[in-house]
Amino acid sequence: MIARFLMRRLMLIVLILFSVSFIVFGSVRLIPGDPAQIILGERATEESLNRLREQLGLNQPFFVQYGHYVLRIVKEGSLGDSIVTNNPVIEEIGQKLPATMELAFAAMFLATLIGVSSGILAAVYRNSWIDNLSMVAALTGVSMPIFWLGLVLMLIFSATLGWVPLSGRLNIITEIHPVTNFYLIDSLLAGDGYAFLDAVHHLLLPAITLATVPTAIIARMTRASMLDVLEQDYVKTAYAKGLAKARVVLYHALKNAAIPITTITGLQLGLLLSGAVITETIFALNGLGSYIVGAVNARDFPVVQGCVLVFASTFVLINLLVDLSYFVLDPRIRDKGM
Repeated sequence: MIARFLMRRLMLIVLILFSVSFIVFGSVRLIPGDPAQIILGERATEESLNRLREQLGLNQPFFVQYGHYVLRIVKEGSLGDSIVTNNPVIEEIGQKLPATMELAFAAMFLATLIGVSSGILAAVYRNSWIDNLSMVAALTGVSMPIFWLGLVLMLIFSATLGWVPLSGRLNIITEIHPVTNFYLIDSLLAGDGYAFLDAVHHLLLPAITLATVPTAIIARMTRASMLDVLEQDYVKTAYAKGLAKARVVLYHALKNAAIPITTITGLQLGLLLSGAVITETIFALNGLGSYIVGAVNARDFPVVQGCVLVFASTFVLINLLVDLSYFVLDPRIRDKGM
């Protein structure tokens, strides 16, 4: 049953990624500007421009270009070469992606920890000051522009108080031998506690900034889901049996409220991985977000296409994992299938 569901979802994922690649391939060619002109400069002759366009395949019909692009992905697993650097796009993405994933997972950890905890408290103490304070904070978090919040936090905690670094992933004097390009993991592998703390220090403010919106969304979803479950008869029966309040809430209620919470958490993680552009730009983290911004400005088509395809692949795979988690969380889904 699970295998049949998995096959259906994998076929759907292939169709989604094919559609995304086609849309992105066509969309980037609508961006104003000629890549050949950008590379060679304004004083380039028409002959040299035409020669470069032919070399890059830009003078071919759209569907011929797209066909070559898809065949290269399927046969070689290649996303092409950057027009600007002439390096394989997949290698450059491999160097930039760890910074984005490290930021997104750190932000998601904070968002899940704070959001689920505050949502549970708001539901358990419904209509109390705890509930009201949690929901006001959640509404504020959803309404807060990330670029503004990031700049304010930098001004207060970096520029004024000096508690955390202003930007970057490490201090200049800190050295980490890159193994995975995840600085937290690489510092632990090297047994370098100072480098690990330095990486955490640099990651803290960007993670808090990026976690603001998902924290609010997860808190509201957790509260709504828990309120629905706490009204069920089996929860009242558990209380009537004399079970401790913490056991009833965390074991009986939270376990049955987990599916919608898991769903929204998975969606938020996918959005964080694909939407960290602003945070990375503000804090100069040199991840995939800032990389794609530079590629758009340089009209580097292969880089933009590759980055969007990676974002889309990550998002659909996270959703697949979330769907598979339902089989673990709810035995009824295992019996009926999905």
